[in-house]
Amino acid sequence: MHRVAITGMGTINALGADVPATFTAMREGRCGIGPLEIADVDRLSIQIGGQVKGYDEAAYFNRQKIALYDRFTQFTLLATEQALSQSGLRFSGALADHSGVVLGTSGGGLNTQDENYRAVYEGGKNRVHPFIVPKLMNNAAASHVSMEYNLRGPSFTVATACASSNHAMGQAFNMVRSGMAKVMVTGGSEAMLCFGGIKAWEGLRVMSKDACRPFSATRNGMVQGEGAGVFVFEELEHARARGADILCEVVGFAMNSDAADIVMPSKQGAARAIAGALRDAKLPKETVGYINAHGTGTAANDKTECAAVADVFGAHADQLMISSTKSMHGHLIGGTGAVELLACIMALRDGVIAPTIGYEEPDPECALDVVPNIARDASVDVVISNAFAFGGLNAVLVLRKV
Repeated sequence: MHRVAITGMGTINALGADVPATFTAMREGRCGIGPLEIADVDRLSIQIGGQVKGYDEAAYFNRQKIALYDRFTQFTLLATEQALSQSGLRFSGALADHSGVVLGTSGGGLNTQDENYRAVYEGGKNRVHPFIVPKLMNNAAASHVSMEYNLRGPSFTVATACASSNHAMGQAFNMVRSGMAKVMVTGGSEAMLCFGGIKAWEGLRVMSKDACRPFSATRNGMVQGEGAGVFVFEELEHARARGADILCEVVGFAMNSDAADIVMPSKQGAARAIAGALRDAKLPKETVGYINAHGTGTAANDKTECAAVADVFGAHADQLMISSTKSMHGHLIGGTGAVELLACIMALRDGVIAPTIGYEEPDPECALDVVPNIARDASVDVVISNAFAFGGLNAVLVLRKV
């Protein structure tokens, strides 16, 4: 079994167009959630989101590429370019054959679907562009990344709702750890902030109209976001041999199913996933200093997650810091775990714990240190990233300082 390092990271999200900007926003506790700028927003009950504002696709891609790239693919390619630039890797020969890409997304090319349903059903058009299917398919981003960077090894997409990115990164981790691949480009992306995407979520009645306030007694729902987070997972010895800057080490992963309810979370399922990830990492629970929570801001998720953490960590739960960065960038659905992994790396590398902003009033059922409103300087050696999806699908990653 091989050790697995992270040697590159990239992002675009509501907090910033790259990692440094995102880290600065997290340190400052800045909120990227605001009024949506989309077609027919006046017909929506929910009119806020963590939108990537001021984004001009023509500044990054020519007309031919825009015809092929949905917004979620564009975000992925921009984040991948950053991650691979930082890693310093180039792929050819045997390395290309043993390097791949596995990404998470839930909706895939939802903007493309929305635009073309509108054109056909509302506009009355009888023909659509011949590239619509390759533009909207969930694996489009992974396929374009593999083609752009000559990644000829295992490449695919995971779609497991809000756990998609963590599932994808867990698979990438296991592929490198087992020796199946030397390098995996991994993470996830989402671009659901279109009329149809938001209207569908409105139907669930779990959305907030004003803010995302995880763990606060005044919380009233989640807020959607968009963007991408992409990482380079690399065999540790391979990274060391080429003198790479190792950001941190991935040391554990677990996934399971609640097998209980399609939308309601389970304390038992979440606890089994957290405990399983620690067993896989072969680390005692007392080594964990920070958890980036799933923390959606819904009544059910937050209290269930806190109960699961308390069950797993016992007395050590009082020593843990746990925060939800969804309060700042929104819930990126299939891409959320990837952007949240950035906060985990910031904690390990920079000793800065991203806060849970919007926190107004303690909730007795969320009686943990949720790092309210203000970032905190703290030295931590081991961190955890939680993702708990609709369908009862749980995925937990453990990272360690190198």
